[in-house]
Order: sequence, then C-alpha cells, then structure tokens
Amino acid sequence: MRARVAFPSRGRLRDFVVDLLDDAGVPLLPKRSAAGHEPIDGLELVEMRPRDAAAWLAAGRVDGAFISTDLVLEEDLRALDAVPLGAVRSDLVVASREDDGRTSAADLAGAVVATHLPGATARWFADQGIEIRVVPMGGALEGVCAAGLADAIVDLRETGNSLARHRLRVLAEIAACEALLVHTGTDEIDELVVRLQAVLDARRHRYVMLHLDPAKLDALMRLFPGLAAPTVLPLAHRDDLVAVHLVTEERTFWSRVQELRALGATGIVALPPDALVR
Repeated sequence: MRARVAFPSRGRLRDFVVDLLDDAGVPLLPKRSAAGHEPIDGLELVEMRPRDAAAWLAAGRVDGAFISTDLVLEEDLRALDAVPLGAVRSDLVVASREDDGRTSAADLAGAVVATHLPGATARWFADQGIEIRVVPMGGALEGVCAAGLADAIVDLRETGNSLARHRLRVLAEIAACEALLVHTGTDEIDELVVRLQAVLDARRHRYVMLHLDPAKLDALMRLFPGLAAPTVLPLAHRDDLVAVHLVTEERTFWSRVQELRALGATGIVALPPDALVR
C-alpha cells in the first residue's frame, strides 16, 4: 500500500508546495499519468484542487493533503495531524458593511451570511450562540455584501484591501490560517514530514563559518548561547586563529553580526543549509 497525498493544482499554495517538495528531495515529475504522478519514496502525489483534497481526506480516500486552515475547519479535519508550513497566511473573518451600525458578530442575529465555507461558518456561529442563515457562494463575496444581498460574509482576508474597497469592516476573526500538511500518519507520510520539517527549519537558519582567536571561543559561546558547541578546526600554519563553524537562526545571525566583528571574527560567511534534521 502506498500513501496517497494530494497537492494543489493551482495558485500560490501550489507554487509553495512544489518548491518545498523539491527541496525535500521529493520532486514532482513533469510526466504524469491520468491518475497522478508516479509514486516517489512510497508516496503517490495526486494533483487536485485544495477544496477537493480536503473533501477526499475527510472521506478517507487520500492519506494526506496540502491545504489551508480554512478547509480544515470546513471539513472538520481538526482531529488529524497537521504540520504548519508557515506560508500563504491569511485570516478567516466575519465582515459587514461599514454603514450598517453593527459592531460585533452578535449583531448578526437573524442575518443572512454569504460564504465559501458553509460548514465552518454554521459551526462557528452556532458555537457563539448566534442564529443566522448561511448562503453558500462560489464567486466573489465582497460585492454581494456591499450590494445588500448578504448582511455579512465569512471570507479570507490577506491584506484587507478588498474589504476596504467595498466599504466592509471586520466584526470578528474566526481563525488565523496558513498552509498545512494534514495527514493520517502513515509511515510514508511520517518520513515526508521529517523531510519537510528539516527543510522548513533549514530555511530559518544559517550555516556560519568564520575565523577567530581561540582565546575568544568562550565569548562566542556567550554570543550564541543556543549552541551545544561550535565546530572548531585548526588553520594551516596559524596558531593565532581557528576556523569556527556553527548553525544559528538567521535573525540571530543578522542581529549579532556587528558583535561578531567586534569580537575580532574575520572571513565571516553565512550560507543557507539545504536541510536541518534535529
């Protein structure tokens, strides 16, 4: 049995996932069969719309899917394992017209709410004890609210510019959303998860090489306290310098590069690692 994992067929999420899989040593082959990509490392990667992937994952016909948080809520997949991928971020919000006098979601009692996510919307309002009527929509939502067809919408907000253009304001934030790998935990997917986490962790770090007076190694350790120990190598024909290799978070490196120079470090090189397996 191979594990079947769905990946997006289009959009920003697809671009991100394709790059992530390639960096994780699971390249998507350009030649596809009608059913999907050739199996790689015990995985069958199947291309489909994220909304369809979430539905098939809920039905138990795929073992994993690269989807976003809003679809997890829509298909009620919260019981499954999910790996946050830290990309394609947005917020799922409740919004209504600026001039309708409403200030919170509670003011929507008895209202008509349009959304692409009828299941998630109905559950959230029910949890808040607010009775509404949900109208499922397939197209753009802001216009139907601005035109007065819907009293409010539940939609994803990325920048907020579209809401502002249609004179809509946010009444409540339902969830912070991002790209996820949601899965059932097969051995093949567990291996994929290790690879993905190694790539994601590596993207946040830098492999740093430098030359330093060996008498200042303790000071270097105080500068980067998270290190178990740096790798220290001798330099040919030099007793006053050693080569030091270390791995640190990218933001830590840049925030302390001046302190490194003040410590007397020279020949500082910072490279992005391909993978970081802990």
